[in-house]
Amino acid sequence: MPPENQRLADLLRNEQDSVIQGWTAEYQVYAEGKALTHDLVSEQRAILRALEAGMRGAGDAAQFRAAASWTALRETLTRLSSARAAQGETADVTSGFVLALKRPIFEALQRQGGGVEDQINVIWAASDIVDRMAQWTVSSYQKTREEIIVRQQQELMELSTPVIKLWEGVLAVPVIGTLDSSRSQMVMETLLERLVETGSELAIIDITGVPTVDTLVAQHLIKTVTAIRLMGAESIISGIRPQIAQTIVHLGIDLQGITTKSTLADALATAMRLTGHTVSRGAA
Repeated sequence: MPPENQRLADLLRNEQDSVIQGWTAEYQVYAEGKALTHDLVSEQRAILRALEAGMRGAGDAAQFRAAASWTALRETLTRLSSARAAQGETADVTSGFVLALKRPIFEALQRQGGGVEDQINVIWAASDIVDRMAQWTVSSYQKTREEIIVRQQQELMELSTPVIKLWEGVLAVPVIGTLDSSRSQMVMETLLERLVETGSELAIIDITGVPTVDTLVAQHLIKTVTAIRLMGAESIISGIRPQIAQTIVHLGIDLQGITTKSTLADALATAMRLTGHTVSRGAA
């Protein structure tokens, strides 16, 4: 083990309390006065233990991302980053928490004294590993945020494309917003699953809330209608406004054989007629 690693590891063990105290004070600068979490000290102790173990192992900061000796520290920082990202903490404050460790380490080394060359070597070793820890923290934070965003997008798509059972044998899918490939696939899969579950024979696809219809959107609709027919059911597309009708004609899109209606009310009336239902006004 290099002497600077030995000295740094000993410092982390022997002066843990003073390092944590200085670390907390320095972190408040990065946190910009925000209330610190109640488990902050436990996070700090876990990081210092893992950092000490890494220094006593191979201790090569250049191998931080791959060396087994740094595994515990990487995992500790990953858990920290994931938790902060899930709580809505910003990336700069999260990485700042790690970077705030530098000053208390430097101050502890200064109190210990020693030769200039030895001090420089230890300071460089400490600075190098803390920088790499901060980089790992940011990378882990970004990965977690991306996973959260993807999951939220998936949940929003599911919520924005509900399949509603209107009455026995009839389903409706109100589509609101842009209809891209991934969303169209979800609409198709969800609708086909509900057709099987309910044994429905007719599905109304309402596109009143779709702002524009281009060739790609029309192709998605045609594919959905084709899939519905393959399941032995029929479909009605409602919400064909004058602008959309003109666009479809200009694009040369063929919707022959597909029942279309200008409003959802017209689609409901057609669905009731096709399924043998009637509506009559009751006596006052």
